[in-house]
Amino acid sequence: MSLRLSTVILPYRRWHEGSRASWERAEELGFHAGYTYDHLSWRSFRDGPWFGAVPTLTAAACVTDRMRLGTLVTSPNFRHPVTLAKELISLDDISRGRVTLGIGAGGTGFDATALGQEPWTPRERADRFAEFIGMLDRLLTEDSVSYEGDHYAAQEARNIPGCVQQPRLPFAVAATGPRGMRLAARYGQAWVTTGDPKLYENGTPEQSVQALRRQTERLADACAEIGRDVAALEKILLTGFTPDRNRPLESLDAFVDFAGRHAELGFTEIVLHWPIPDSDFAVDQKVFERIATEAAAQLP
Repeated sequence: MSLRLSTVILPYRRWHEGSRASWERAEELGFHAGYTYDHLSWRSFRDGPWFGAVPTLTAAACVTDRMRLGTLVTSPNFRHPVTLAKELISLDDISRGRVTLGIGAGGTGFDATALGQEPWTPRERADRFAEFIGMLDRLLTEDSVSYEGDHYAAQEARNIPGCVQQPRLPFAVAATGPRGMRLAARYGQAWVTTGDPKLYENGTPEQSVQALRRQTERLADACAEIGRDVAALEKILLTGFTPDRNRPLESLDAFVDFAGRHAELGFTEIVLHWPIPDSDFAVDQKVFERIATEAAAQLP
């Protein structure tokens, strides 16, 4: 399988003031998928415009025809599986079956306290995530779901007619730890990573590759535990958070070298941040578009 290139377009601009044009251009450039972050606000963008993921993806579905659409990633921080399932089924219908749900345990950022709660401990995040993804799997595949868990509940939650994609839209599960890897093996059609965050500040690209190799090995072990072939999972790398930072986007050759090293680890999809001036994702738009249109022919 050839390595696919996708992009993530942050929802920081009004739809008619640049956002729509980016989604349309992403499809014109031939990206496999266009993703967006599912946050209420995020890092340095907190004091500026920031729009909701599901409405943004709905709008994107209406101005694109081929490109897949999805979140990188949705989490339980401010979502409930019952309401999220209804939104996802609607989005899958509007897009005619082009949605992938990137999903993870969430973190300790602004989303973790926006609803007035105290930040969850790592263990509580993991507990909630396991219940969240299991319940969401049922809600997207069954007409009616009743459930009473430690963190979530549903009473005859109806989701008719279900997803366009059957048995449900695919999950791309973000995970690095043992519990998350097991959830990816059980529920995922894809696995997502950003690399090892401990290496971002002071690590080297070589150390990052080794860390990613260990992650893929842990994923394979988690799949083996349940008798699943790890090759059945797509493996997605969201770039920008490894020690390489934006250097792979400085030239076509630099990107081909970066992508080739990660394809050797088994990654099947690499996601690039759409350029944002005066930010951590500020790269030359012309170089970015050249990578989008020319790199695939040089990749395995």
